Amino acid sequence: MGCRTGAILVRLLAVLGVIAVWTGLSAPGAYGAGGTARAADGAAGGAAAQAGPPNGWAKQRTRERNGEEILFHFTDPRITESSGLAVSPTHKGIYYTHNDSSDEPRFFAVGADGRTRATFTLANATARDWEGMAASVDRATGKGVLWFADIGDNLNGAWPDISVYKVIEPERMADATLRAVRYRFRYEDGPRNAEGIMVHPGTGRLYVVSKEFSGSIYAAPTKLRTDRVNILRRVGPAPIMATDAAYSPDGSSFVIGERCSVSLTAFDGAGDGGGASALVDLIEGILRLALSPQPAWNGLEVRTATAIAAVRSTEWIVESAPEGTAVFVVEGAVSVSGRAGGEVLLQPGYGTDVPPGGAPGEPKRWGAARVESALARTRLP
Repeated sequence: MGCRTGAILVRLLAVLGVIAVWTGLSAPGAYGAGGTARAADGAAGGAAAQAGPPNGWAKQRTRERNGEEILFHFTDPRITESSGLAVSPTHKGIYYTHNDSSDEPRFFAVGADGRTRATFTLANATARDWEGMAASVDRATGKGVLWFADIGDNLNGAWPDISVYKVIEPERMADATLRAVRYRFRYEDGPRNAEGIMVHPGTGRLYVVSKEFSGSIYAAPTKLRTDRVNILRRVGPAPIMATDAAYSPDGSSFVIGERCSVSLTAFDGAGDGGGASALVDLIEGILRLALSPQPAWNGLEVRTATAIAAVRSTEWIVESAPEGTAVFVVEGAVSVSGRAGGEVLLQPGYGTDVPPGGAPGEPKRWGAARVESALARTRLP
């Protein structure tokens, strides 16, 4: 995925503990991301950067609409089309990015001021169409690992296989040539275009997200081989034309479905009692949340035009549409209040509908068909 100045808006939902597949004009801001990023007021941590014009310039913490800020612009004129973006898992204040196609196999380490700290070239790699990157931590060694995805295929079948390069994160921020491990992949159901990769922070498993009108999420084998092509197997649907994907550092999940518009309105990483709290505005679409118990949460609210749903630690689904808001609980408990008044408490297996200008309906156990429909539209392995 390429990003020129102002092209792609990234909401930093990663600070919540996020696994996300972004659609259309969005991309993630967690360990793996791409393109332009802006942070909402109160957001703590996360990656945010925007590709600057060719002559290079810097503008830090510029106020934007809806209370967002640009954290920095890339100042390096060599960064012409930032296609992948990732936060360093071991170097504080360092972000990695690489260009789209038509560049050599290299990536840049950028500081929080937008200035390039180091440029790294991969000696044994090619850059056919690098579209995304991810970062993870090797649980055995504690070292950072960077992944570069040469997975673009705009002709949907031009290449017999695709490649992902694995690189041990440099210990020093100084120009260097690095060795990479190349893994070749082939989709089980035929070639296709893709722009998103993500690596699970707990298991280390690699996933590729295709960019199609009927997209898919593909899982790589748990053990990757360098002596043969690895088969990517479909494990779930992806939103239409997904341009990137990412896991959050702690592996919590936050799945964004098709045509979903969502904004992180407020975030406090150390609220009363030491836990985190956040407010998310769901403008339109469906999303599914699964919060891990660590770090502790004081509360998370999802606000729509007709309702407010509040939780502590749970898994649940909320959908906003012109006809109202629907909330369903998979695990835990969720309090749902209407903007016009009224409140209900939902237990696992129960849901409620909140019409415009009305109160939440009586909690009802959803039928299997409705539950499966909601889960299918937000499913992720």
